[in-house]
Amino acid sequence: MKATILSDRGVLKVAGDDARKFLNGLVTSDLANLVPGKPRFAALLTPQAKIIADFIVTEAEPSDGGGFLLDCPRALIPTLVERLNFYRLRARITIEDRSAALAVLAIWDGKGTSRYGLCFQDPRLPDLGLRCIIYPELVGAAAIDMGAILVGADQYDAHRIALGVPQGGIDFLYADAFPHEADMDQLNGVDFKKGCFIGQEVVSRMEHRGTARTRVVPVTFEGPSPEAGAPVTAGGRNVGMMGSATAGRGLAALRLDRVDEAIGTKTAITAGGIKLRVVKPHWARFEFPGEAGV
Repeated sequence: MKATILSDRGVLKVAGDDARKFLNGLVTSDLANLVPGKPRFAALLTPQAKIIADFIVTEAEPSDGGGFLLDCPRALIPTLVERLNFYRLRARITIEDRSAALAVLAIWDGKGTSRYGLCFQDPRLPDLGLRCIIYPELVGAAAIDMGAILVGADQYDAHRIALGVPQGGIDFLYADAFPHEADMDQLNGVDFKKGCFIGQEVVSRMEHRGTARTRVVPVTFEGPSPEAGAPVTAGGRNVGMMGSATAGRGLAALRLDRVDEAIGTKTAITAGGIKLRVVKPHWARFEFPGEAGV
């Protein structure tokens, strides 16, 4: 079992009498029935349905101070706080950045539990393992509790990439990508049966019409890793952008129709001169390039 502190993640706390109703009216997942220990993956969108920030939401027990904790990209917390304050109006809530006091710990490759911190299953994909919101000084004790070895964050990145799970800011761009393009619809990040949320009309239209032409998908390659942000091309035609990569595996935001055409014509797909092969992740429910002719 392995564990690492995700230093690029922060913790935002939203609490108060109206906190649940407030958040549920804004984000992509249904928080109405959220209970401690059963987190949700969600995002706050622009009215045009572009992702402002994605996060894992968990509810703290009253004995732990209650409220909702958002495990989110640390660099986006000021933006997220500003946008939440814009929508708060007269809601009886408090919004507090707890990143200086709390760390986010990822645990994977095994099963375990700990009395330290607020630990829960990653709601995106069970194979990702556990997340734990914890005081930094208790990380060592929690690792011992779970029988986990503390390793570098690069090992968690390799684990995430191997599973084909995108990370915002490198595999897709915030304020530019729709939830479908970031695979949030595949990874339990959008509830299409809940009530209204910001950007819902656009997201629902994409779902019902099947108009998500671009998605982040896994790729494999040989040799050195292509640089993140490098254009992905097929026959001189741009088909997407390379994202994170390591040890022969990577992720790329690709135009599925153009990739499907390239596969059909046996045209090489490359990034930085390195040949890529697209690989369907086991969790994908959408039609994958190359499947039509199978």
